[in-house]
Order: sequence, then structure tokens, then C-alpha cells
Amino acid sequence: MVATWKLQNDIADDTQGIVASGFGRLEYGVALFLELSHTNGAEWLRAISEDFPATTASQTSGPVVPQAISLAFTWTGLEKMGLPDAALASFSAPFREGMMQQDRLRRLGDKRKGKWLDTVIDGGPIWSGNIDAPQQKTPMGAYDVSSQATEDTFVNPTEKTVHAMLLLYAQTEEEVLVRRSNLESNLNANQVSVVHTLPLVLDTVADEGFSREHFGFADGISQPIPYDEGGAVSLNGEESFTGDPVHGVRLGEVLMGHKNGHQEVAPGPVVEERKEDGENPLRPHHEARGFRDLGLNGSYLVVRQLHQNVAGFWKGMEAAAEVLKKQDPMAEHITPMWVAEKVVGRGVDGRMLRPDGRIPNGPNSEINNDFFFFDDDRHGFGCPLGSHVRRANPRDSLAPKPEMKQTLLDAANNHRILRRARKYGSTLMNTSVDDGKERGLLFMCLNTDIARQFEFTQQTWLLNSDFSVLFEETDPLVGPDGQMTIPEDPLRRRVPVQTFVQMVGGEYFFLPSISGLKYLASL
Repeated sequence: MVATWKLQNDIADDTQGIVASGFGRLEYGVALFLELSHTNGAEWLRAISEDFPATTASQTSGPVVPQAISLAFTWTGLEKMGLPDAALASFSAPFREGMMQQDRLRRLGDKRKGKWLDTVIDGGPIWSGNIDAPQQKTPMGAYDVSSQATEDTFVNPTEKTVHAMLLLYAQTEEEVLVRRSNLESNLNANQVSVVHTLPLVLDTVADEGFSREHFGFADGISQPIPYDEGGAVSLNGEESFTGDPVHGVRLGEVLMGHKNGHQEVAPGPVVEERKEDGENPLRPHHEARGFRDLGLNGSYLVVRQLHQNVAGFWKGMEAAAEVLKKQDPMAEHITPMWVAEKVVGRGVDGRMLRPDGRIPNGPNSEINNDFFFFDDDRHGFGCPLGSHVRRANPRDSLAPKPEMKQTLLDAANNHRILRRARKYGSTLMNTSVDDGKERGLLFMCLNTDIARQFEFTQQTWLLNSDFSVLFEETDPLVGPDGQMTIPEDPLRRRVPVQTFVQMVGGEYFFLPSISGLKYLASL
């Protein structure tokens, strides 16, 4: 059975719905990337909150809502909103520096030695928050976050500046168009520009239970399952005080203000209490007297627009299969699909590859995702050691010996991210011919520690050339051109792989709580 988790009522009421749900029953949507034109942005936020309030997590467990709204801000967006300097100083360094700072670009595999890599579109990204200098704002003592970035480590501005992202989901395309038109009219009336737009879709196939990304593979199958020792989370209708044995992560990995995997309260931004502020919707900080907790029940939302060259991908799989067939003409099992499934690590049907085939589905035909690597496929004869899904979540596979399996599984789960991706663009019907249309994935994930979770996954697992026991190989799906090892008995196979996924734009966003949105609207 697929585990379903819910937040305790008072927390759910204060948490944006996208934390608790990907809104799978709202198939269509649009991402609006906003630029604010003035320094006091409270008026526009108050205006849209009346007709387009942010959906709460408590609304995700009842009847299908007619629409779902999520709203997140870049660092420059919060500055435009008029958030006090001292509060701006309390955000984490990755958020304050932004995704386009050179050290962060290097970690993410986007830019090196002053040059954009082939994992980025030609000419570089077209949108970001355009943070242009080290953000050294008024210090807050123990609550200011230092930055090691210097002024010369910030890249040239992108073409489009994004201050906020608004996600609108509905059940039909027509509903999205109508609601989007009304929303944009409201934004325009309040001097907010929509500088970039992406129509989104999450077309879950009823008899499969998952959506497919543009290459044709199941997406979003493996997710962390939060729990909380204080009873803030219920799992399958019962309070979840202990973690799921495979996917369990503490709630603080997803939501600020709750205990994380290091048994610490996940830190978030704070604001100083001021008598002149009047009624403040934020709760007092749990340990800092004189401060209100802006981060509580909020999270960081990582967003990367990823272009997918579908025809190029499948031509690449054909070329790789031809190379392997020339090396071993008797290997009749090698086909473009076989290579593609080895690259991804799952079958096109969503099931995990195993040495004897693939993992059977569960009793209700659901994909079985409760597995370990060490005992069942330690050497990667089924799911290759360097495949995308194995790098993205190695589970216990990095354990050097049996007695360390649990330790390595726990360590891996301390770097998990909660994915909320949706694809954009139409499906390419003939995958061998490029129709020239734009399509890809709007990658989105939630985490409370950008460096320890998202950036670690990207740098240490996906793009690590020495991952596991491999040498000079990176992720064959999202990494640069290179080689991939496919273990087989008696000899491994080495296959050339190319880049068919490129970053178009991206940024780190702050996803406030519901009370956080109310506070921002009061500025």
C-alpha cells in the first residue's frame, strides 16, 4: 500500500498545500513568474489574497478543491516586498546568494571556469532572481547568516528577473485559462508583471497511478515520508511517531520550525518584534526572545526549468545500443529501450530493475517502492550503480559492509528532498523526429537546508564522477556528455551518453507559511 501522510490540523491550516500534496487530481496548471515594480509589494499580495488565496495543506485531504494556489518568493522578491533588512539577513546563505552565484553554479554542474556547461541552454539561463551582490544586511546577532561570496562571484544578470512564482492548478485547461486571465488582470492592476509563463500538466494515467515525463518514464514515484516524534504527522490515519523503514524523514527536513534529521529544529528566517507593527500573525520564536518566527511551517522551494530534447535522447539511445551491439553481436537483449532503462534505473513501466528482471507490483497493482539495494542488487546487475534513480537516492547501496546498511540508509535519508515537479509542453508523438517545440520539466522540490539536501544530492551523488565505485562518470540522464558503466556477468559494458536535459532558468525560493503570507501582506 502506498503510504499517505497528513499534517496535524493546526499545522496543516498554517502550511501551504503544495507541501502536503502535488495536487494530482488537478491535472492542469500554469507557473507565473512575477516581477514586482515597486519596493512595497504588500498591496498586490493583499489584492490577490481575496480571490486567489494560497491553498492550505488542510484543504488537500478533503474534497477536490476547484483550484490550488501556491506562492513563493526569491530573495530579491522579499527585498522588493519591503521585508526589513534584519529579517533578510536571517535567511540561509544559499537562498541569499541565489542559484546563479558562481560557487553554487559549480556545485550544481551549470558553470565552471567562467563557461556555461552543456547542461545549460546555449547563451546561459534566461531567468533567475538576479541577485547581484553579496547580501550583507543588518546583522541579527546569532540569527544573521554569513556569506562567503564576494562581489566578483555573481554572474551577469539573466534576461528576466523573477521576484515571485505563483502556481495555479485546476482540473481542466479551460478552468486554468479563465482563472489565469482573472489573476493576471489583478496582477496588472497592481503593477506586477508576468515575465515568464509555463503551462504545466500532471497527466496521471489512471491504471498506472503515475505521470510520465517527456522521455516516457514514470516520474515522482520515490518520495520521502515525513514523521514527527511530537505527533505533528499522521501516516495512513494514525499518528506517526517513528519513521517509515525505507523512506522515513523527520518533518524538519520538509518544514522549518520542526525537528530535522540531526535532531535539531530546522532553522528559518525571523523578524524583530516592533510595537509599531500592531497585530503580528507570526508566532513568537521558540527560543529567541523579541523575535517572530517567519520560517515556521515554511520551506525552501528549489525551482529549475529543464528543457528535454526528446528526439535527441532516443536517437542517443539508438546510437548507444548500436555501439554495444557492434562490441557483442550475440547480445540480442540490447535495444534502445534496454539502454534507456539502464540509464534511468527503472523500467519504462516504473518498476525498479533487478538482476532477475524487475520488482513485482504490490497487491493493488501499485509500484513497489519499498526496497533496498544492498541485499538485492549490491553490484548493480539490475539497476546500474551509476543510473539516475540510484544516484538520486542510493538508499543503503553505499554501505561497505552488511552491518553498516542501516547507518548508510539513515545518512542517505538525511539528504532527501520532496519533489513537486510537473512537465511543460506537448508530448512528442514521434520520438524520432524533433518538432521544434519547447518541452521539458519544471523541477521543483522542497527542503529546509538547500546545501545539505538539494545541493548535496546534485553535487555529491548525481554529478560526482567517483560516485560509489565508479570512476570519471556522472549521472547519465542529467549530467554532461560522458560514459556509463552497465554491470553485467561476466564483463561490464561501457556506453557513451550525451546531454539531453538543459537548464533554462532557475532559482531558490522561500515558500512562506499561511501566516507568513499574511505577515508579508501587512508590510
